[in-house]
Amino acid sequence: MNVSNAVTPTQEQLQNLLDSDFEGPVSMLNLLKFKEHAEYADGRTSELSGAEAYSLYGEKMAPFVISKGGRLVFGGRAEHLMLGEVDELWDTVAIMEYPSKEAFVEIVSAPEVGEFSVHRSAGLAGQLLIAVSAQARI
Repeated sequence: MNVSNAVTPTQEQLQNLLDSDFEGPVSMLNLLKFKEHAEYADGRTSELSGAEAYSLYGEKMAPFVISKGGRLVFGGRAEHLMLGEVDELWDTVAIMEYPSKEAFVEIVSAPEVGEFSVHRSAGLAGQLLIAVSAQARI
């Protein structure tokens, strides 16, 4: 799998979302790949797996998102590839819903999130984050 090692949106990506014609609630489809062992940027030693470090982030992030009007729609482990070809599966899939694109940007840019995102960065080998509209366009 070609896993992007990006684990946070850039300012340009956030601005592109804000500038888009995306309206209403936004669901973020998260495809997560964890490091075997957590690696903290400050060099601290840790016995945590990447998934365990990410879980520390989730314990703080979920209630924060909920306090701002968001919610966890779905979270689960990727089990079996049913169609297509990849070298390896993502570890976890999650869908978080935010009241609006503006609320998403406000939440991920909040200083509090920056404080506990250290665990997110330590645990993630890579992530795809896809903004999904509830409006059917099929």
